[in-house]
Amino acid sequence: MSAPAPTADLLLPDLAAIRAAHARIRRYVVRTPVLNSPALDRTLGAQVYLKCENLQRVGAFKARGACNAVQSLDAAAARRGVATHSSGNHGAALAYAAQQRGIVAHIVMPENAARIKVANVESFGGQVHFCAPTIAAREMVSAEVLRATGATLVHPYDDPAVIAGQGTAALELLEDCPDLDVVAAPIGGGGLLSGTAIAARGVAPGITVVGAEPANADDAARSFASGRIEPLAATTTIADGLRSSLAPRTLHALRAHVAAVGTCSEAAIVAAMRLVWERAKIVIEPSSAVVFAAILEGSLAVAGRRVGVIVTGGNVDLDRLPWQA
Repeated sequence: MSAPAPTADLLLPDLAAIRAAHARIRRYVVRTPVLNSPALDRTLGAQVYLKCENLQRVGAFKARGACNAVQSLDAAAARRGVATHSSGNHGAALAYAAQQRGIVAHIVMPENAARIKVANVESFGGQVHFCAPTIAAREMVSAEVLRATGATLVHPYDDPAVIAGQGTAALELLEDCPDLDVVAAPIGGGGLLSGTAIAARGVAPGITVVGAEPANADDAARSFASGRIEPLAATTTIADGLRSSLAPRTLHALRAHVAAVGTCSEAAIVAAMRLVWERAKIVIEPSSAVVFAAILEGSLAVAGRRVGVIVTGGNVDLDRLPWQA
């Protein structure tokens, strides 16, 4: 007797879909460099290769998934525009992707979103709709916008086309560094880590894929352990891009392809962010620092291994750096 087909909320891209996404979005995204810092390696106790998506268009990896989703729309759907909810990076990415196709993007953002992220959305022509800083408020205002405009929802992570686009960063990383032992990425809603894991394990079946998140927002680690969605309670973390709960789709991908999810303290996130700025000489945002923080605190055990890290973004308010507080 054959296994039942996966339900719609569990459908995921395969390696072929990620390769197709890579071809589809090539003209719209940057092939970001992979950097190594011996000084950073010494501190982390591993050879670490940074896939610098902080140098991506819109300053974050989110351009990949958004462009794949927008370029996959048929003409009728595209004319009605697109919409999403986002703390900033996915919103800017969707605004950018919509601009490339000449359509409107409606972006629902929490009223406490970082100023640089609001400005980034607006710079690409995105129409911003503010909401209270809760997941429930994001979803409610998003539903209102969709009803009023007829736009297509491009979810930040619970969308196979978005997941496929995000996985293209790992494809490039493994083309540039084919002998990695581990690939690591931050995790909020799980779209990036899902795409990363599917791509990495598809290209190199023996590779280890791990994720990291703030201890203050550890729903992914709890969900990964229990096998069911563990809701994210109201929380505060400096890693504002990671305040999202997993979807059944992304939890399914993680349980199938990911070896571990580490957590880290707020203090370690700040220390890791500053460490990367100082040692690798690149600007990363707090959400990008969680993998390094988890390595520093030992919740991800990678000592002596070759580790590729997806450096997710570099959109930082330079007037409010966390170590200046």
